[in-house]
Amino acid sequence: MNSAAELDTFCDALWLEDGLAPLSLESYRRDLSQLFTWLEQQGLQPHQAGTHQIQAFLAHRSLDEKVVARSLARQLTAIKRYHRWLLREGRRGEDPTLTVEPPRLPKPLPKSLSEAEVEALLTAPDVATPLGLRDRAMLETLYAAGLRVSELVDLPLAGVSLADGIVRIYGKGGKERLVPLGEDAQDWIQRYALEARPLLLKGRGSAALFVTERGGPMTRQMFWYLIKRHAAGAGLMKALSPHTLRHAFATHLINHGADLRTVQELLGHADISTTQIYTYVARERLKSLHAKHHPRG
Repeated sequence: MNSAAELDTFCDALWLEDGLAPLSLESYRRDLSQLFTWLEQQGLQPHQAGTHQIQAFLAHRSLDEKVVARSLARQLTAIKRYHRWLLREGRRGEDPTLTVEPPRLPKPLPKSLSEAEVEALLTAPDVATPLGLRDRAMLETLYAAGLRVSELVDLPLAGVSLADGIVRIYGKGGKERLVPLGEDAQDWIQRYALEARPLLLKGRGSAALFVTERGGPMTRQMFWYLIKRHAAGAGLMKALSPHTLRHAFATHLINHGADLRTVQELLGHADISTTQIYTYVARERLKSLHAKHHPRG
């Protein structure tokens, strides 16, 4: 069976088994066609490839600057699927792809904001209203302490010490950490607690620091909506979530010289490898600034 007929038969089997869309089948066909052509240049039929040949093909593909790790990983998936089909058809006695490792995919960089964008977001709420004052205090707290959104909305009134300028957080696994607030966040929390919170509660009691107009605790979904609304009001076109301010908190700390261990403690990461992603964010920003402003960038 020639390569073209082999591809047709395999793609027909895929369509019958999984009902794949035409574009997905075309992707399989394209990825395997490159392997088949390369094998033919080595004097081999597609079903004759061994582990060494498949590894050599992927190494050959990786030399092409236009081929990224994600494309190679997808191509290896197609190759593995083809060889599992050969096994089921009884045309191979073993799978040569079992020990072939996929390429390491780069970790996606978390989306962040510049300091100017954070400032625009923080100043978006109308602080002349109780709800706007609450939103400003929440945004300031989120950015000042790098909290997860669940930690923010669950923050009890007793968890904030304005005298000491710290917030007590119980993060994942109930692990406690103390995070400094900074003067700006302290001022906005105090103003909200004195001026807006009593108006929202209307005499009702609540252990939560941040409350809704009905006097209940804020929810994650509600705050997600609020941050998107204020981002639109600030003219920020990029997609934002509450986690974006946590990313900005960590990135800006590192940009201003904070060490990784300190940022790890402030974020409440159990493993420092989770925190290391922010060094890449800061590095990419420095590269961008160099390219933009250096005369030989």
